[in-house]
Amino acid sequence: MKPPVPHRRWALAAATALALVVGGLAIPVTRAAEAAPVGAGSYTTTPVGPLPSGCGAMSSNPRQFATANAPAGPIPTNDWWSSLLWKRTDCSFSEPLHAHPISYDTFGDGLGFSANSTPAISGTATGVGEFHYPYVQDIRVGVAGLAAPLVKVDGWTDWTVSPHWSDGTRTMRATIGHGLPFAYFQTTGGNAQISTAGNPDVWSNSGTTIGFRVNGHDYVGFAPSGASWTVASGRISSTLAGRGYFSVALLPPTSSTAERASLAATYGQYAHAHVTGTQVSYVYNPATSGLTTTYAFTTTAREGTATQTVVSLYPHQWKSLSGSTAITPTYPSARGRMKVLTGVNQFRTAMKFQGILPELPAVGDGSGGDLSTLTGHLAATRANPMDQRGNDTYWTGKGLGRAARIAEIADQVNDTTTRDSALNAIRSTLTDWFTASSGKTDRVFYYDNNWGTLIGYPASYGSDQELNDHHFHYGYYIAAAATLAKFDPAWAATSRYGGMVDLLIRDANNYRRGDTQFPYLRDFDIYAGHDWASGHGSFGSGNNQESSSEGMNFASALIQWGQTTGNTAIRDAGVFLYTTQAAAIQEYWFDVSDQNFPTAFGHSTVGMVWGDGGAYATWFSAEPEMIQGINLLPVTGGHLYLGNNPAYVRTNYAELVRNNGGQPTVWQDILWQFQALGDPDAALANLRANPGYTPEEGESRAHTFHWIRNLAALGNVDTTVTGNHPLSAVFSRNGARTYVASNPTATPITVTFSNGTTLAVGAGKTATTGAYTWSGGNAAGGVPPTTPTDPPPTTTPPT
Repeated sequence: MKPPVPHRRWALAAATALALVVGGLAIPVTRAAEAAPVGAGSYTTTPVGPLPSGCGAMSSNPRQFATANAPAGPIPTNDWWSSLLWKRTDCSFSEPLHAHPISYDTFGDGLGFSANSTPAISGTATGVGEFHYPYVQDIRVGVAGLAAPLVKVDGWTDWTVSPHWSDGTRTMRATIGHGLPFAYFQTTGGNAQISTAGNPDVWSNSGTTIGFRVNGHDYVGFAPSGASWTVASGRISSTLAGRGYFSVALLPPTSSTAERASLAATYGQYAHAHVTGTQVSYVYNPATSGLTTTYAFTTTAREGTATQTVVSLYPHQWKSLSGSTAITPTYPSARGRMKVLTGVNQFRTAMKFQGILPELPAVGDGSGGDLSTLTGHLAATRANPMDQRGNDTYWTGKGLGRAARIAEIADQVNDTTTRDSALNAIRSTLTDWFTASSGKTDRVFYYDNNWGTLIGYPASYGSDQELNDHHFHYGYYIAAAATLAKFDPAWAATSRYGGMVDLLIRDANNYRRGDTQFPYLRDFDIYAGHDWASGHGSFGSGNNQESSSEGMNFASALIQWGQTTGNTAIRDAGVFLYTTQAAAIQEYWFDVSDQNFPTAFGHSTVGMVWGDGGAYATWFSAEPEMIQGINLLPVTGGHLYLGNNPAYVRTNYAELVRNNGGQPTVWQDILWQFQALGDPDAALANLRANPGYTPEEGESRAHTFHWIRNLAALGNVDTTVTGNHPLSAVFSRNGARTYVASNPTATPITVTFSNGTTLAVGAGKTATTGAYTWSGGNAAGGVPPTTPTDPPPTTTPPT
């Protein structure tokens, strides 16, 4: 792996100065902004800071690495294959491309394959540690004599890419993708050639089909009708009968020759139905809180009549598979076992969206001494609700997130002075950033047409030159805008500043197909089910992401913004991102079922997911509190998914204490808030016993107290019941449920839960049932709920 460039928060070497570097000299960039209006807001089309670049410091046009056949419009970034197009570190070829179940690499003479099934594990079970399935080449597929000076990109779809080779005499085009055991090839100018690491163990050669083993992995080459394969000097070749197409498949590990032959025959039925397109679609049904996602494959029959294919599914997919049955054996991968579907052109998953809240209801700190404690904490934030630690997009976002939490809590306990102070800070900050006045060079957004991206300046952690972390940064802006929209809908109107919020949404994860400004779902890997942080992905281990929870902050922000403004397309996109990624986080960051991490890894969580593995580490710290805490912050009502498995919360927290050699000493508030989702009484005891703790940079004492105190009253997240409104949740303590729903609109609603319980929620209010009734904005009570299905608790909440 090439040495990484730290690009996440708190990296000590992060550079935020506005400058271009040419020949070692820093040249400041302070050009005046040329405003492009969006409602009452605007962005600039004149560069005001460093720009993205591909190969070479001044190479800013990514189209130079795409062919004329590549799709028009904005290019995708932040993907598993981005190093192929970006070429950040290699001016000719990509870094390894971890597609799963195969990893690939590009060379002048062809495409390399790795089916490495042996993890490389480093570090210890109590300290920093990593596991990777690094690229170890089994075979290289090309054209005899091919010597291409570089590899370009000839096309892409939702989870496939097509690299292209040409040396002026010979050409090759391949299509590879997530979940595909096949790679598909079209060639000219020479024989197809498969070079192997050592002499291949050929176990079948029936003319058009050859099966062979390399490094313990079984591959099958499929040539056109009338062609044959020959083997000589460790190379397998075919004239392809002059027809110029073939495919190569990796078989799952098998226990017998008969099973291997049977799988080869099954795969052979679809070998010439080349996958030429992939596309996701999703439907959110609020009535059932259900999300149905369809993963569709388009094929082109090079010969024969087959139009279906073979695919392998990640754990988050096969565990939610609907209407199909996956077969065994399975493929090993860096994400766990991948199960196989044969003879399909689509598959569907069905998941439950568990719901989110703008903030926990004030059922435990809405009266008495706890209310006094809370209002005291709130008053302390009044003069500086954002407590901003920096002027760049990330630290501004953190401040906006802090203020949004304060506004939501203050409104619930009728502290209108603090609420309005926080809202005013949000409004003035967002309005400033959303206005590109003449001559303005910072606190401004710039649209770059070459890369199809919106960059905020001052940038940070590579959000400008590498297009890192846009979903992390902008999620805070969108979430704060959603809170402001509830209280100031005029500000949020499209004719005012809502259009600028929409630009931030579309830049990070565009919900519109065919948009000419931004790529579709830039930061979200559709098939893998989660975001990637690095714009270029140019690492030997592929792309990476540490703070999955900040990705979820973006998704929950979309749900809240869409629900508050009445934009169901944005809301539903948020539900898709949120629900899918929540499942992926449980599998690949937390491994809650203890099935996906290598046994010898020794950790119950990772701080970072890489294309080829995971790491109990971060870019910025080796402290266990930060390694585990980076996937917990920011703590908001949009992060209730962290409590979907209370037993795992306790396991995760126990590992933290073990690895840390005791209770946390930094980021204590973040970690106690997480602990409260599994053991709220213990978290409250920790908070009360440590009043002098130092708040995390985006937190406030008011929010930490509110969160922990109210979970101590509400209990654990109850995933067995869902509501027909996206801003709803259910909690259970000692067998008794409390139902919660929030209504950001100006019209009263009634929320119905899946067990028949109903809850009336007033305009702009949060309501609960159960032992407590609380509605934001009225300290004396609120809209009375209907009688809940469950009896009220008989126990007294902790004090």
